[in-house]
Amino acid sequence: MRAVVITKHGDISVLKVQERPDPPPPSAGQVRVAVRAAGVNFADHLARVGLYPDAPKPPCVVGYEVSGTVEAVGDGVDPARVGERVFGGTRFGGYAELVNIQAADAIPLPEVLTFEQGAAIPVNYATAWAALHGYGSLRAGERVLIHAAAGGVGIAAIQLAKAAGAEIHGTASPAKHSRLVEFGVDRAIDYRKDGWWKGLPPYDIVLDAMGGKSLKRSYDLLRPGGRIVAYGFSAMQQGEKRSLRTALPQLLPMLRGFNLVKQLSDSKAVIGLNMLKLWDDRGTLEPWIGPLGAALADGVAVPVVHEAVPFANAGEAHRILAARENVGKVVLVP
Repeated sequence: MRAVVITKHGDISVLKVQERPDPPPPSAGQVRVAVRAAGVNFADHLARVGLYPDAPKPPCVVGYEVSGTVEAVGDGVDPARVGERVFGGTRFGGYAELVNIQAADAIPLPEVLTFEQGAAIPVNYATAWAALHGYGSLRAGERVLIHAAAGGVGIAAIQLAKAAGAEIHGTASPAKHSRLVEFGVDRAIDYRKDGWWKGLPPYDIVLDAMGGKSLKRSYDLLRPGGRIVAYGFSAMQQGEKRSLRTALPQLLPMLRGFNLVKQLSDSKAVIGLNMLKLWDDRGTLEPWIGPLGAALADGVAVPVVHEAVPFANAGEAHRILAARENVGKVVLVP
């Protein structure tokens, strides 16, 4: 099979399409998926430059999510699933033509959605649902600030928060503001403007994918009883190569932590969200993907795909994410 391989840590040139052995026949409880699209996440970019400790060591095949067609099933799985259109989490290995996943994590893809849209669901929508509902305890009428609102998780969060009756503010570069309004954002904020946070109202929930210095600012924007859900470290990486000069000033404020006495006094919650850790602990993404069924069926959750990039041009997919050019999800297609 063909796969996109991180041959070593470095810039986008280290991504190479190589022939690799097909995966073994699916084990009991697994299905083999013929991949039609694979989601690209900022964590993949961090893995490529060597800033993601959970990633396998290169040479390796990353990728957390795919969509495609069930090609074979293992023992205990209904043979009628062969030929079924599905999406699911892959726990690395998604940048390939074939992958085995747990049958419970292979979710039927609604006919109204393309394979490219299907690959945009597992990480983005599971993260958004977990942040807003699983841990953020979002209630109707609350005010939510979504950082990186034009990204894949950001748009998923906009859709789910809007359906829950929240007031939504989102940060993005000015060129993306009109799209955010189309998606349902009530107030688009230019994060590149110095002092953008001044004069904003207090928030019930802040979703922070930036990390670094952004976390303290997000904390200060919370009202009493407010919750930060932090799920990323994108501020630590700029450009195509690892830079400690960029990473350290963002990392150090996070290592110093929060003053728990002040946090208790302020009555604010800081929640770290790592879907990979939850997946390892539960053995499945079902607790966070399962609740999305109704939203997908009702048209509340409609994945937005920025671009479908061929395997042979995988470096361009990583470049788009690193440059923050995307509005929605970037996916790879074989």
